[in-house]
Amino acid sequence: MSSEVIKGLEPSILWQRFYEITQVPRPSKKEGKILAHMRNLFKELNISFKEDKVGNIVASVPATKGYENSPTVVLQGHVDMVCEKNKETKHDFENDPITMVRDNGWIKAKGTTLGSDNGIGVAAALAVITDKNVIHGPVEILLTIDEETGLTGATKVEPEFISGKILLNMDSEEDGAFYVGCAGGVDTLGSFNIEFENTPSGFTSYELMATGLKGGHSGLDINQGRANGIKILARALVHLSKFDYRIARLDGGSLRNAIPREAEAIIFLKDSDVKDIEKIIKDVGKTLVNEFKASDSGVKINLSKIDQTFSKVFTRKFSDKVVNTLFALPHGIIMISRDIPDLVETSTNLATIKTDNDKVTIGTSQRSSVESAKKYIAQSVRSIFSLAGADIEKTDGYPGWKPNLDSEVLKVSKNVFRNLFKKEPKIKAIHAGLECGILEGKNPGLDMISFGPTIMGAHSPDERVNIETVEKFYSLLKGILKELAEQRMN
Repeated sequence: MSSEVIKGLEPSILWQRFYEITQVPRPSKKEGKILAHMRNLFKELNISFKEDKVGNIVASVPATKGYENSPTVVLQGHVDMVCEKNKETKHDFENDPITMVRDNGWIKAKGTTLGSDNGIGVAAALAVITDKNVIHGPVEILLTIDEETGLTGATKVEPEFISGKILLNMDSEEDGAFYVGCAGGVDTLGSFNIEFENTPSGFTSYELMATGLKGGHSGLDINQGRANGIKILARALVHLSKFDYRIARLDGGSLRNAIPREAEAIIFLKDSDVKDIEKIIKDVGKTLVNEFKASDSGVKINLSKIDQTFSKVFTRKFSDKVVNTLFALPHGIIMISRDIPDLVETSTNLATIKTDNDKVTIGTSQRSSVESAKKYIAQSVRSIFSLAGADIEKTDGYPGWKPNLDSEVLKVSKNVFRNLFKKEPKIKAIHAGLECGILEGKNPGLDMISFGPTIMGAHSPDERVNIETVEKFYSLLKGILKELAEQRMN
């Protein structure tokens, strides 16, 4: 792909680094190629670096001449990206580069996620290395792996891996805001051993599919009231309960931290019931369009005949158990914060359902900025799985990041923002997992903020980054680095 798409964009050095990143495949848990790219770049720029056992990298960037005695600042971002694509898009995330598109003030990708989360933040850190207009003290660039599927990289960072006590996380997605706190999270999974029976004679296979949904980030977008593809599918299946039908497969969603945009069931129907069922599905579709017209107007539920054959299907008793579990599992906001206006405090995401050989596994994720509330909603989900007879698995989870409004780096950053943009920045907490909480736990006393440009539609093929705010973001980063270096020299 040509780099013409970024021609003329400023800051050019940042956009060039971002373009290079987009050309290297970097799915979560498969970051080998992007890590090799980073090693080669640091060697080419004569920047010393070290790696840990899991693949996290720290590069040490010498200070601007005269500022060698300033405190070390850590610039932190993650190298992996969420890999989502539209169903009709042909793309191999393990081998194909991202195709970037410029569209009316935004950069996006052609039918896939863009990876601006967190590629833009990483590109900004890399730009600092060679940008002669940046004044800074010693800088450590901390690049972590596998943030998107469990913050694995940050969790595995050794306490002494970084030496700096000031950290700028560049993984936020709102221009004009400094984030000083985040939610903690935990994943809860329920697995069922499938109860099979022979596919009855006189039945024909159909695909029932929920599609056309916006999806989005299960933390940042959970307050948008968008439809959940798995929930939509379960609602449609419940309407078929009076018919003698069978399920052969249930699949939906792809990531623990994304609201599922699609879900499908392979079902077997009696030919004599098809017309009645088609009418019911059509009516369900109309109901859904009306229900979600303000938040997810593209929602569709479709029934179509297919040629697939299955020798075995779920027993009806087992089908009902799984569908009822999907119906019972909560999804969405559980509690709004009583301390920070408009902040979602606690939520849960019905994220995935997968049929694999003889098992059906349902994946969910819970978030909260209050540890006890996180444990409560996770236990609620586990209780539903327990009542349904599922085998339950939960992750260790990750901690939240408690806001510190007296932070020194926050004070510096607010002053820089005011001087640059002649207005006050927003000070916010985020209902999503940032690596800051984990890194603080490993490095007590770490002073941190998180900021970034405006990114919309993260974790979905609608992902896009606003061009104008990228320039503002980089100006802010340069200003903060300069102020921190000069302030400590005085």
